Amino acid sequence: MKIVQINCVYEYSSTGRTTMEMHEYCMSYGIESHVFCMNKSDADNNVYYVGTQLDHKLHALWSRIWGMQGFFSKSATRKMVSQLKRIQPDVVILRNLHSNFVNLPILLGYLAKYDIPTIVVLHDCWFFTGHCTHYTAHKCYKWQSECKNCKLMKLDNPSLFFDTSRKMFRAKKELFVSIPRLAVVGVSDWITDEGHKAPIFQNAKIFQRIYNWINLKPFHPKDTILLRKKLGLKDTDFVALGVSMSWDYRKGMEIFFDIAERIPDITIIMIGCLPDCELLPNILNVPPMGAVDELVEYYSLADVLFNFSIQETFGKVAAEALACGTPLIVNETTANPELPGECGFVVKNNDVNNIISAVNTIRSRGKGYYQQMCVERAHNLFEKDKNIEQYIAVSYTHLRAHETG
Repeated sequence: MKIVQINCVYEYSSTGRTTMEMHEYCMSYGIESHVFCMNKSDADNNVYYVGTQLDHKLHALWSRIWGMQGFFSKSATRKMVSQLKRIQPDVVILRNLHSNFVNLPILLGYLAKYDIPTIVVLHDCWFFTGHCTHYTAHKCYKWQSECKNCKLMKLDNPSLFFDTSRKMFRAKKELFVSIPRLAVVGVSDWITDEGHKAPIFQNAKIFQRIYNWINLKPFHPKDTILLRKKLGLKDTDFVALGVSMSWDYRKGMEIFFDIAERIPDITIIMIGCLPDCELLPNILNVPPMGAVDELVEYYSLADVLFNFSIQETFGKVAAEALACGTPLIVNETTANPELPGECGFVVKNNDVNNIISAVNTIRSRGKGYYQQMCVERAHNLFEKDKNIEQYIAVSYTHLRAHETG
């Protein structure tokens, strides 16, 4: 079997690591695997760079002007399709394509014309909307019928002049409906259910949830004596952790501040870029970090991880924290409630009084009460090889449909 993955990045960021790990798994088990991306070229390892930096910048510029992300980069996409014809893939897996490097009509037109079994992975909502990657914060559900008059055109990938949401929605619908063998995989139950409601996927033959996986080798409880000393923390200090590339209201930033004020004897560590503001003494801000080992130390140090995001398609930081033995307190919306199980608390509407009550329960029980349960839950739900094998199973299902169709 020949599997092709197409994703904006390879090796770094959440989707890039996922793409790389599946690619390496396939290669190690004798499955011919190829990756197309916009940040890396390693032809000896079947990883191919799509387009050029100039093309990416022009695509971004035209998208800002015309609001049609995914409808430029024609030459780059034709070249990629030529390579795909040479590879003759049995299955093509589409991940994050909204990064100014792929032309959807050319790519999806090829998949439809040659009846290539196709798996669309919902890492966010962009595939089935007319513009946005997330809509929950704005309570917009036009995508369930048809996007138009979009109030989010100036957000995500902003369109400076035109509202093309209806045009984009109709174009995506026509393109995806034309693919004879389409499977939709969501990275949580929530996003899978949302995709099932989308007219754009009305002809999909398969809908399946496959959780994002974690490479559990580095993600496990670690000793944090040195990190505590570096941060000036005592062994008895209770630490709550939040992790995000950047912080704003959608990630619940103000709630962290409120909790810090109302429970001054705990330490809150916020990893990620914060806007300029004065922080309370019990809040520590740590810059975003790329090193997994360093992140694992912070997960292991924390007594609880907070995830107050109001729009989460999976919540990988929460899953990684569980693998490091750390319980969770999460917001009730979108995919958040799927992760804690017995390993923490789900709070409705980010109610601060209920969050504080949950913090006090975890403090009274102690992290040791949760640690082994957390690790076991992470291994049961997010083990890398097991979840990759689910993608392979969906691929074989697609192939059988192709052979018997």
